[in-house]
Amino acid sequence: MIIMAPVLLILLGATEILQADFLPDEKISLLPPVNFTIKVTGLAQVLLHWEPNPDQEQRNVNLEYQVKINAPKEDDYETRITESKCVTILHKGFSASVRTILQNDHSLLASSWASAELHAPPGSPGTSVVNLTCTTNTTADNYSHLRPYQVSLHCTWLVGTDAPEDTQYLLYYRYGSWTEECQEYSKDSLGRNIACWFPRTFIRSRGRDWLAVLVNGSSKHSAIKPFDQLFALHAIDRINPPLNVTAEIEGTRLSIQWEKPVSAFPIHCFDYEVKIHNARNGYLQIEKMMTNTFVSIIDDLSKYDVQVRAAVSSMCREAGLWSEWSQPIYVGKDEHKPLREWFLIVLMATICFILLILLLICRIKLAPLRQKLKSSVI
Repeated sequence: MIIMAPVLLILLGATEILQADFLPDEKISLLPPVNFTIKVTGLAQVLLHWEPNPDQEQRNVNLEYQVKINAPKEDDYETRITESKCVTILHKGFSASVRTILQNDHSLLASSWASAELHAPPGSPGTSVVNLTCTTNTTADNYSHLRPYQVSLHCTWLVGTDAPEDTQYLLYYRYGSWTEECQEYSKDSLGRNIACWFPRTFIRSRGRDWLAVLVNGSSKHSAIKPFDQLFALHAIDRINPPLNVTAEIEGTRLSIQWEKPVSAFPIHCFDYEVKIHNARNGYLQIEKMMTNTFVSIIDDLSKYDVQVRAAVSSMCREAGLWSEWSQPIYVGKDEHKPLREWFLIVLMATICFILLILLLICRIKLAPLRQKLKSSVI
């Protein structure tokens, strides 16, 4: 027992030392980062940068940082590095805060916040564009092997309600590191730009980056307030209709086939809807499928028009817009032919009925005459 007592004391001392090492946050004071700045690095893009506090007590611990976006849209996240990129609209201004944190399984230590702000750009209220909408579309580029598909961009907007008549708007887009100014505009009756068309862009149709669009303007009478907006590609991409739609009828079996749309997405990345319209009775059938063939049992006495449309499957990207319907394909018998057949049948029956009536009338009329002839002969 006398020998065991020193051993127990040594174990207790080791336990206290280990607890002190694993709970450093109970004895450390955290200081906020310094030199926190927000720098605009592109359209709708900022870089947040800060430095560790030089007076921060150095311990063998892993300090992290919590970033909080205050405006225009609240968000927060954690990082181990001292800078962070943020894609966001800037026409409403931008503000953020950062603080030092130290956390383990039991607690969270945090410093006070360091904050920075970008003010909203100048401009008179009501002069910025409204209802900015953009769509993209993919076309095949037969002259480029490196980029076999090209993406076009079309944007429209309305003139600000308080914008002077001499206001002129200019549009820019940014995708990734590429920024372009529009060169092809449509104008209203006063000559103001109200739409823009990029026949070729640096947008990747299968990309996942945000598309940033900025419209600013100028006027001799007022400062025009800029307006920027972010677009997710899956939400604005206008998929092309399926190609080479064919339909055949064999007895009561309608077989429909088609090819995938012009798109950078492979064949397995599409969902389809098939629309079959019975022109005789107006019945409409719509079926959704993942393959490029469809078979249906039909009434072989009717005429049908068939259309197909496509959308990129959620297996390949977030769900987006359906394409326009393909041009209708007409199959089956003429819807008026059965009516003509029935008309001929009814007409022939009517003629036969009339002839029968006339024959009966003649027999009735001739019956007395026959009777007189018989009497005179006798």
